[in-house]
Amino acid sequence: MLSSPVRWALPCALGLLAMAATGCTAFREVANLRKVQFSIDRVAQPRLAGVDLSRVQSYDDLRGTDVLRLGSALSDGTLPLSFTLHLNAENPSSNSVNARLTQMDWTLLLEDKETVSGRFERERVLSPGEPTEVPVDVELDLVRFFGDNLQGLVDLAAAIRGDAPPQTLKLRVQPTVNTKVGSIQYPSPITVVRRSVGQDSQQP
Repeated sequence: MLSSPVRWALPCALGLLAMAATGCTAFREVANLRKVQFSIDRVAQPRLAGVDLSRVQSYDDLRGTDVLRLGSALSDGTLPLSFTLHLNAENPSSNSVNARLTQMDWTLLLEDKETVSGRFERERVLSPGEPTEVPVDVELDLVRFFGDNLQGLVDLAAAIRGDAPPQTLKLRVQPTVNTKVGSIQYPSPITVVRRSVGQDSQQP
């Protein structure tokens, strides 16, 4: 028969082991998030002051009615651009557990200039070996960041669809992962770019 101190020590030891296991699980989930590769997949539904840019590659592709509409917006001192930026988040198949993305702070960079920031708050379970789409809705006023040259702004807006070099569009992100000990934010932001041959999808 176990003595009283031993009977008390055994549950305490088991409790400490359970806490250690929980801590190890949390650490593993955070480590897995670091291994997740983020890349820009595509830009969808780009609109500039209400003009659909899906058929526009440069200012020369605009219709007369488009120019009038954009010129009218610019005369009011604004040229709003909106689009959905689709990221791919890929948890390597070598990981043994899911990485659960709960939110992600982001900042959009155009031509290496910081523009608007926001937060993605739709939970995504990143299963090993299965790329997961993370859609980020973006809205910004180009005049605020790039002046009031209509042709230059149209060319810049049209370039984000993917025909321009990868450096035109970047997203700086700082994800948060959910663990059994609570939500833990990624320690430092990463910069996400379009993936191309020989190019890493995220930079420090």
